Amino acid sequence: MIRNTEECENVEKNVMTPIFLSPRDRKIVIFGGGKVALRKCMHFYGFRMIVVADEVLPEIEGMASEVVKRHIDPGSVEEMIVGSDIVIAATNDKKLNDSIRDIAFRAGIAVNSAHGGGDVLIPSVLRKDKYTVAVSTEGKVPAFPPYIINILDDFLDESYDLMMDLLIYLRALIKVQIPTQTERAKYLEIVLNDHNIWRDLRDGNLESAKKYALKIGGLKA
Repeated sequence: MIRNTEECENVEKNVMTPIFLSPRDRKIVIFGGGKVALRKCMHFYGFRMIVVADEVLPEIEGMASEVVKRHIDPGSVEEMIVGSDIVIAATNDKKLNDSIRDIAFRAGIAVNSAHGGGDVLIPSVLRKDKYTVAVSTEGKVPAFPPYIINILDDFLDESYDLMMDLLIYLRALIKVQIPTQTERAKYLEIVLNDHNIWRDLRDGNLESAKKYALKIGGLKA
């Protein structure tokens, strides 16, 4: 899809949809080799990352699939992003980042820019053992998501990971012992809202929580 300049200018006004994207063999071209580019590389680690910059931090060289050390010229950007799934404009030059962003837009490629205006935003992320939480203000106040992540990190203690262990255990059983999806969902909702189960999990007693969950669902281990 080709997007014109007016569409580019209005992207930030649009409602954005949060997703989790599998790396597979997706190609990302990152323009810039400094600290901002490093943060982008860390977020997209596992993707096929091509980093373009005249100077590149050693940490980036260790993560990137390919490093192209050359001066970034807007005239060569279009040919360098052919076949990419996402383009990242992560230089310290706003005018250059804006040019990279607009070139990606015209090529119909999703783009994130360190100076805003792209259609891909990178959220603040909290990764726990069994689940991941992402927070974004959709570019409105970049300082707010990290603040929320810090609060959630303190709030989401080990009992939430243990609840995930419990649900994974129960899910295998209810697929066989509870006939309909509606009944399974209702049962898991009961488990998630049971104070006795949460008490056991906060005490670190997963086995006791399992026994109680089996009892209230009439399930066999």
